[in-house]
Amino acid sequence: STMRALAAIAILALLPTGAHTQDRTLPPDPSVTPLPPVTGRGVQIYRCQQQQGAPAWVFVAPEASLYAGTEAVGTHSAGPTWRWKDGSAIIGHMLVTQPAPDHSSIPWLLLAASPAIDSAPTGTLAHVTYVRRSDTHGGMPPANCDARHIGAVARVPYTAIYTFYKAPERPRTRR
Repeated sequence: STMRALAAIAILALLPTGAHTQDRTLPPDPSVTPLPPVTGRGVQIYRCQQQQGAPAWVFVAPEASLYAGTEAVGTHSAGPTWRWKDGSAIIGHMLVTQPAPDHSSIPWLLLAASPAIDSAPTGTLAHVTYVRRSDTHGGMPPANCDARHIGAVARVPYTAIYTFYKAPERPRTRR
């Protein structure tokens, strides 16, 4: 049985390891509950700007619609902000960025979420504490940002899966 254990260890040692196999975009808090994921379809907007001696594409904002199956349920825009049809809305704050497995797509992300100032107090996004962007396709800036393109805007199509994680709701205390 020691031989079996050593064989298992040897097999595990041969498996690929490293950042590309570990998904760091999952929330670190085990008490959060994922909502059903939605698909974001839209564009990543970039502007060609002079950056420390060389022109470069600078990210401006996302502009996407969010779908549950074929039903449009919300939008994703600058902030970054996610807004649901029920009036609930959150703003994300970057926690983790990880290269997409295919490297020709925008990174996977984990963001901490807080209610947007104008958010409805109830609704789908109420109590959401994390947003995860995964399964991205497209969205990377084009290659042609040079002196002739300063000021140009690129709207690059992308899709992604967005998963919203809710904190456990705490029972209301009576006063």
